[in-house]
Amino acid sequence: MPQALNNTTGWGLIAGNGRFPFLVLEGARSQGIEMAVIALKEEASPELQRVAKRLHWVSLGELSKAISLMQQEGVTQAVLAGQVKHNKIFSAIRPDWKLAKLLFSLPKKNTDSLIGAVAKVFEEEGIHLVDSTLFLRPLLPEAGVLTRRTPNEQEAADMEYGLEVARHLAARDIGQTVVIADRACVAVEAMEGTDETILRAARFAEGKPLVVVKVSKPKQDMRFDVPVVGLPTVEAMKKAGATALAIDASRTLLFDREKLLEVANAQGIAIQAFPPTENAELIRDSQGMHKDRG
Repeated sequence: MPQALNNTTGWGLIAGNGRFPFLVLEGARSQGIEMAVIALKEEASPELQRVAKRLHWVSLGELSKAISLMQQEGVTQAVLAGQVKHNKIFSAIRPDWKLAKLLFSLPKKNTDSLIGAVAKVFEEEGIHLVDSTLFLRPLLPEAGVLTRRTPNEQEAADMEYGLEVARHLAARDIGQTVVIADRACVAVEAMEGTDETILRAARFAEGKPLVVVKVSKPKQDMRFDVPVVGLPTVEAMKKAGATALAIDASRTLLFDREKLLEVANAQGIAIQAFPPTENAELIRDSQGMHKDRG
């Protein structure tokens, strides 16, 4: 058990959208930890009001208020869970003085720079941001084929190509998902998110089968912006005619894992997790490691 879990007090959750915050709350409670929740008004679900015992709402730009509330709650360790849409971060927020000062000081105006700087401010205020998957280890898949069907030869070739392209893009903080058809890049994720990228790809594919590749960033900071795949992603793949999905093992959260794989199997979608590496030879080797699971 990680050292941080030895202490069941002083925990906080900064909640964005989606199921991520709910799963973290459940995982923490299973280990005797009740978290104080700071929910982002523009993103977090109103349902958090029902499940969180200590909940405070703040706007995206209210950094000082968020810190003050966490300190009032005695938070010394916090988890950042749930998506914050990238376009909102830089276009829709009204920063308070602390966040405005931080934004002005950023050498690069990208998500990694901003969230990394916010994490540093938290540290200075006595609040340590921890690995956001700390309570969700069972949702991180090991390397291998996760579905009954193994990728066919064409899908395997598209995965290999897609992994190379996606990792170059992720290294530049452009996006973490690409959609491939016949070893050609049909769509690249920018700020719209994975599911929208998949649906957009269908408009250009002209009926060709699509392969979706979603990767982590090099030296992925597991405190924030961890890759997530959930049922909506599989549903988007179904609509778009995508037949296979490649993800990074140990760095990608599979929400509703059992149901997700059940739906993928029913649709004949192949899902494979690869060792998170930039070494193309290792990627090619892993393609041949698994036999069809029937």
